[in-house]
Amino acid sequence: MRDSTDTVIAIDGVAKQYKRDGRSTTALRDVSLSVSSGEFVTVVGPSGCGKTTLLRLVSGLESPTDGDITVAGKPVQGPDPNRGTVFQEYHLFPWLTVRENVAFGLVEQGVPAAERQERVQELLYVIGLSDFADAYPKELSGGMKQRVGLARALAVDPDILLLDEPFGSVDMQTRRQLQRELLEIWRGTDKTVLFVTHDIEEAVALSDRIVIMSGTPGRVRATVSVAESRPRNRSAQWFVDQVETLFERIESHA
Repeated sequence: MRDSTDTVIAIDGVAKQYKRDGRSTTALRDVSLSVSSGEFVTVVGPSGCGKTTLLRLVSGLESPTDGDITVAGKPVQGPDPNRGTVFQEYHLFPWLTVRENVAFGLVEQGVPAAERQERVQELLYVIGLSDFADAYPKELSGGMKQRVGLARALAVDPDILLLDEPFGSVDMQTRRQLQRELLEIWRGTDKTVLFVTHDIEEAVALSDRIVIMSGTPGRVRATVSVAESRPRNRSAQWFVDQVETLFERIESHA
């Protein structure tokens, strides 16, 4: 686990309500959570517990109904390139090539062409898609699209990565490979990661801490630390026991 006490993400008493057709639905209620610099924190919980809503609030795509969210001591008031966000849906621009998709944020920031090209080439190498630089999204597999989405988020070199079930729609083999690649990127860059998943094994394999959410409305019910060094042996007894314990705790709060 990273040795850091610097809080980067602070979520304090956050609630979120949606109003549709004259009805009010509470997605989150009194959620408090902090994430330290360089920490890898994963949020798990039953369907409908507000995991994705929480990530959207931290990203600035939505605003809380109540409570406060700060990043690096500043209130979140909208999206920020320093918070790179990757959703389960690929959200690639179909009319742009892989190279152009990865470069999109750099273009928006006005990064000079030579620097932009160097950065994109480096990331394409890291994600193993150098040979597909000029391909379009429709020519890629699901795993490839997810790699492009991750590379696009990394291109602007954000301090924080917000990942919403980014590997949920790919096969198990590809999922494991993407998990390894994410850990390598995280270890090599000291980025802070807030990761949402429904896969308990994934949470135990990747995380410094695991936050367990309750059912609707979502609340933080418990936080579990995972101190074992990475890479983690999924067949080890401690790993199997940890997964089973988390399943039981999630079911009890569904």
